[in-house]
Amino acid sequence: MVTAVTICRSRSTVRFLLSVALIALTPYPVLAQSQPPSQPTSQPAAATADGPVRGFTGADLFGLSIASDPQISPDGRQIAYVRRTGDIMTDRMAGSLWLIDVASGRQTPLVASGSNPRWSPDGTRIAYVAGDGDAAQLFVRWVATGVSARITSFPGDPGAIAWSPDGRQIAYIANVAGDAATLGKAPAKPEGAKWAPPLEVIDRITYRNDGPGYRKPGYDHLFVVGADGGAARQLTFGRFDDEGPLSWSRDGRRITFSAIRAKDAEREVMNTDVHAVDVATGALTTLTTRDGPDGGARWSPDGTRLAWVGFDDKRRAYENGELYVGGADGAAPRSLTASLDRTIEDAQWAGDGRSLFASYDDHGLRKLARIGLDGRVVPVADNLKGGGLDRPYTGGDFSVSTGGAVAFTGGGAEAPADVWLWSGGKARRLTDLNAMLATAKAMAPVRKIAVTAPDGRSIDAWIATPPGRRPGQRVPLVLEIHGGPHAAYGPGFGTDMQLYAAAGYAVLWTNPRGSTSYGAEFANLINKTYPAQDYDDLMAAVDAAIADGTADPDNLFVTGGSGGGLLTAWIVGKNNRFKAAATQKPVVNWISEALTMDNTLFTSRYWFAKLPWEDPMGYWNRSPLSLVGNVKTPTLVVVGSEDYRTPVSEAEQYYAALRIAGVPSALVKVPGASHGGLAARPSQSAARIAAIVAWFDRYRTATKGDAQ
Repeated sequence: MVTAVTICRSRSTVRFLLSVALIALTPYPVLAQSQPPSQPTSQPAAATADGPVRGFTGADLFGLSIASDPQISPDGRQIAYVRRTGDIMTDRMAGSLWLIDVASGRQTPLVASGSNPRWSPDGTRIAYVAGDGDAAQLFVRWVATGVSARITSFPGDPGAIAWSPDGRQIAYIANVAGDAATLGKAPAKPEGAKWAPPLEVIDRITYRNDGPGYRKPGYDHLFVVGADGGAARQLTFGRFDDEGPLSWSRDGRRITFSAIRAKDAEREVMNTDVHAVDVATGALTTLTTRDGPDGGARWSPDGTRLAWVGFDDKRRAYENGELYVGGADGAAPRSLTASLDRTIEDAQWAGDGRSLFASYDDHGLRKLARIGLDGRVVPVADNLKGGGLDRPYTGGDFSVSTGGAVAFTGGGAEAPADVWLWSGGKARRLTDLNAMLATAKAMAPVRKIAVTAPDGRSIDAWIATPPGRRPGQRVPLVLEIHGGPHAAYGPGFGTDMQLYAAAGYAVLWTNPRGSTSYGAEFANLINKTYPAQDYDDLMAAVDAAIADGTADPDNLFVTGGSGGGLLTAWIVGKNNRFKAAATQKPVVNWISEALTMDNTLFTSRYWFAKLPWEDPMGYWNRSPLSLVGNVKTPTLVVVGSEDYRTPVSEAEQYYAALRIAGVPSALVKVPGASHGGLAARPSQSAARIAAIVAWFDRYRTATKGDAQ
């Protein structure tokens, strides 16, 4: 939990977009007007009629599977999890539910399409969410018989599922539709007339969200429904959005949730409090009241304590989310992790109630630790991995059995996340969902390299090299920059990195100052100055890759998304050492971004000291658009057509400015893609990287030592 919104577009352009569509269907880049004089000998061979391609290709994205949301049964004997697999016919990552027998490792399919599996307290049933008609609904499956029943019909799209202690009820969050705002009254429409659509009146400060799009009238509220079905009952009301996770008190009388329910709630950004609702009466009690976000609350197994994650909001760009424990009503809270200097991502009680399991990022790794009520932190695993595929961000899910066994998603750089189990002091992998990948494909090896910033700080960085690269062989380098900027990369799997490497490029990624997982001081080195010395860290990483003997200094390329897109545009405005660049979903003008992003209250509150009209030059001086007159580097601009975090207008501004300035450029729009969903559809993810590789290949020259 951090105070950051991840930021983690002419006739020639028409021809370019048409060529991008072709790229996904061909083994070679078709955008480049001329190929480099020679390619590194490590570049994989093209497909032939005689055999398969050993190199990783865009088509391979459809063959990947990734595990998420592993839920261990109360007795620790079984694990239900979500397996997401590429579906080439729908161009989606389709989710199905699977069941693992912990003792044997045997897997069985549970539900063909579903998500959010949650065990009943006695372990005999699993509640889950699945599509049914136009909306998703809540289902329950009896494990012994394999029979499922739908138990909700309205409202749809339930989330944050939580069973009552006695297993008789299930609580969840769902949206309650409201009435659209109106102004005035249109004339009466004659029967059968074909009129234009009615006016849309917007009166909410946050009126759209990246991904879901423009907000429909209504708010998210808490419901309970019988575990055997029946009418659902709404427990919370008002012009507020309530959110999970939900936690039942031991006696089943109250449920905790988090929400901003202040008088002027709409003007708050992250000031959530933990609330409890009485299941019988609907009466609300506010359990936390500080200026800052509190959430993720869970009652201890014996019901005497409440644990949650939060921090005091100091209006800095970043704060550590600390793990707090208080009485059952939240009284006398104390932080268990104040001395840890890391953000707690999730915390769940151990079955004995004397400690909690929690996850946090440390030096680019997502770790799992047991945290005692005395604040003692004992790490138990350091290889948790998340649900992303395109880039190696930190992440990972876990759940805890009554006896203290932990199921989690983990892995390394060789493949997407699998299901792991920690028990008896040891961790072991239970699934190998991409076993065919290792045998059929030559994947890029990943290793860590040492980087020292100009001010002496140590910066973590990793590099992937083309499969088959000869020792000492220099190859073209792609610097790939993470977004956020308060986020972190690690030594994990990323399809973008593998596709660049398969095309003959080494890929360098790093955690410059401002990144998370190194403590609050490191993250706040860019507070109210971003972009700043993070630029120096990135250049130092490139220098290290050259000194390492891997990167060809005459063939450097740079790309990144969101905050990484901003830094890409900043870099080409600062120097001309890169042969070509690709800025993806960037911020280029802080004033326009602050006033058009989906959370318009955020930027001016946390990343600047004043409002845009109070200090326009302060915003301009930190905007890459201010440097466009310096740019000589051919720069590709990429954005999703439905991006509301760094809106399409940001990319279009930059593309227009580059063309006006005479800089070689092209604009790629990914149809229907949001900011967070730029790589959501496998075909578009593959085509996007193919377009970037084609752009880089256009400007790539022969590397010394390559065969002529």
